[in-house]
Amino acid sequence: MFEFDTVLESTTPADELEEVVMGLIINSGHARSLAYTALKQGDFDGAKALMEQSRLALNEAHLVQTKLIEGDQGEGRMKVSLVLVHAQDHLMTSMLARELITELIELHEKLK
Repeated sequence: MFEFDTVLESTTPADELEEVVMGLIINSGHARSLAYTALKQGDFDGAKALMEQSRLALNEAHLVQTKLIEGDQGEGRMKVSLVLVHAQDHLMTSMLARELITELIELHEKLK
């Protein structure tokens, strides 16, 4: 794993920062995928189990994002790259998708 303090240093190798960024992308993408699978599940207990897995994956990604933000402290210590912006975009769209899918599953359950 990586140390957030070293990732924020200007001398940090690009591959360490890339590992952090890929963790954001992979975990948020996995969370979104699980949520969409839950939506199509048809079995509400199965859907809830998938949504819990989705929540855990999203929490993991959000923890990484929070550590990066805390480490930067609004001082521009983190070198911003296009791939980091892309990772943030993945995380935010996954969070939104999960919220909407949660509502859709609850609505489907009420209608049955």
